[in-house]
Amino acid sequence: MKKVLLTLLVFLMGCSSAQIVSTWKNPEIVVFDAYKVLVVGMTPNEEGREMFETKMVREFKRNGVEAMRSIDLFDVEFTNTPRTDVELDEVEEQLLARDFDAILFTKVLGSENRQSFRQRMADIEGYDDRFRDDYLSHQDIYYDADYYDEFTVYHVETSLYCICVGKERSLIWRCAIDVTDPASIRKTVDDYVELLVVAMMEQDLIFHKEDIVEPVIVP
Repeated sequence: MKKVLLTLLVFLMGCSSAQIVSTWKNPEIVVFDAYKVLVVGMTPNEEGREMFETKMVREFKRNGVEAMRSIDLFDVEFTNTPRTDVELDEVEEQLLARDFDAILFTKVLGSENRQSFRQRMADIEGYDDRFRDDYLSHQDIYYDADYYDEFTVYHVETSLYCICVGKERSLIWRCAIDVTDPASIRKTVDDYVELLVVAMMEQDLIFHKEDIVEPVIVP
């Protein structure tokens, strides 16, 4: 089963615009279950936030876990103005009172432009040691607009927090994911959530390995 999960994770990383950069799990936590999760997407893109929270809530519910979008809990004023430590403590108390025991918090930390140098490297042994040959081999740098491929990398981080009664409200798991050159918001969200679910399942966090159904191979 673990082999199937790892294969699926590698497959998703290979065909998706979303790639895991790093993960951290509380070493004291082996398995973590939650029964009611608040899904929070922090991004100025309202469409992306709604898509992410909706899809993530759907995945939790498919796994038998009750979940709620932050857009259904926080009013516009709450997210549009800075909050204090005291106010956020009050929010946690309110969540406890409503039987939430975990928060899945995803935030877009930022983005940066990168350039991929698509140089055609010839075999060194095939080169004549002359300026002319070197120049002729690479002169399209001057006029080939596609010689450099510009793209954007979005740095996204998802954290899982426990807000359980009688337990320290602390970080359970954190995963940093880079999203490269997203084709569309919907495709990006789909890729991100699929990768996130498998990554959490690999760590036995809410989603569990036994929930994976091995594919039936038809001869």
